[in-house]
Amino acid sequence: MSPHIINGVNGHPATNGFDGDVTASPSQNPSDGFSTRAIHVGSEPSTETGAVIPAINLSTTYKQDQVGVHKGYEYTRSSNPNRAALERMLAALEDNGGRALAFASGSAATASVLQSLGTGAHVLSINDVYGGTFRYMSKVAAQLQGLEVTFLDFDMTSDDDVVAAVRENTKLVWIETPTNPTLRLPNIPHITALIRRAFPAATRPLILVDSTFLSPFYISPLAGPTHADVVLHSLTKYINGHSDVLMGALIFPKAQSGDSDALYQKLLFIQNAHGAVPGAFDAWLAMRGAKTLALRMREHGRNAVKLARALRRNKHVKEVIYPGLREHPGNKVARQLLSAHAKKFVDEWERADGETVGDFPFGGMVSFRIVGDGGAAERF
Repeated sequence: MSPHIINGVNGHPATNGFDGDVTASPSQNPSDGFSTRAIHVGSEPSTETGAVIPAINLSTTYKQDQVGVHKGYEYTRSSNPNRAALERMLAALEDNGGRALAFASGSAATASVLQSLGTGAHVLSINDVYGGTFRYMSKVAAQLQGLEVTFLDFDMTSDDDVVAAVRENTKLVWIETPTNPTLRLPNIPHITALIRRAFPAATRPLILVDSTFLSPFYISPLAGPTHADVVLHSLTKYINGHSDVLMGALIFPKAQSGDSDALYQKLLFIQNAHGAVPGAFDAWLAMRGAKTLALRMREHGRNAVKLARALRRNKHVKEVIYPGLREHPGNKVARQLLSAHAKKFVDEWERADGETVGDFPFGGMVSFRIVGDGGAAERF
C-alpha cells in the first residue's frame, strides 16, 4: 500500500549530488534532557569562529569542486545549512526521532504528504480533522489526484469497523491529537496497535499523527506507546512560539521501517521538486523559538488548567473541553500519552496542586461552550 520511491528524473539523483545526510542528527548523550537537546542540537559551536549560535546563511548557490561534488549543499532549495540545523534539532526533540523535513508551512507539509500517495489512493482520517487539512483533502487532492478519504469518528467506531474501513488502496491513516478546535483525543495507541495487528507490514497503511497542539514536549508519537510512522507539526504555533514564522515539519522515526524510510525519501524528492521550503532566516528564527519550548509549554499547561477550572465554575459556561480535566473523555488517554519529560513535570505539578484530583496540565489549548445562543456568547 505504501508509495514507491521516486529515484530521480532527467539524470538527477534523489540525493541532489550528495551522498551524505545533512539532516542526520549527530550523536547525543542519552542523558541529555529535552531542553538540552533544544538548546544544543543544531547549534553546535562553529569550527571556524566558535560561535554557539549558527550564522544565517543566505547564499542560494554553493561551490562545487566538480559537477555533483560538494560539501552537502549545492542550491538552497535542495538544502540550506540553517534548514538542516533546524531539521536536526526537530528530530532530536521527538523521542525516537531520526530525521526531519522542514516545510514552508504546515499546509505545505500536509500537501506534500498527500501528493506522495500518488493517484487513486485512499486515506482513513479522523472525522474532525483541522479545517485546512480537510480542505486540501476534499477540495484539492480529491480533484487533482482522485484521492478518496473516509472520515471516521474513532471514539465511536468499533475495532471491526475501523479495520473494515481500510481498503486495498488505503495508504495512510491520518490522526490529529487533540483535534482543532474540539480537542477530542482519540485513543491513538489503541488505533495504531489495531492497524499494525490487523495488517502485515507489507500491506498496512502508514500512520501519521498531527501533534501540533501538544508539540514534542507533551507527547512523543514516534515512540511507545503510539509508534507512528511520521509526525506532523505546524511550527507556526508552539514550536516557534513567537508569531513571526510560518513553517511546518515532518519528523520520522530512528528505527526506519521500509515504508517510513520510503516515505521520507519520496518527500525529500517532492519537496525539492516543487520547492515547498522555508527560508534560511525563518529556519534560524524557528530554532531560536524552540530553545524555550519546554519553558513555554509548562507555563501554557499551568495557565490552561487554571483557565479551564475557572470556566468550569462559571455559571454561564455549559461545557469546558480540556483533555487535562478529569471529566474529559480522553483524560486517561492523555495521561497515557505523556512523554517522560512531560510526565515528570505533571507529577511535580500534581504534588504541589492540592485541588481536584485527576486534573493536570496537557497543553495550552482550551475550548468551551456557552449557555444560550450566539448573543450570549458575544456578551460573555
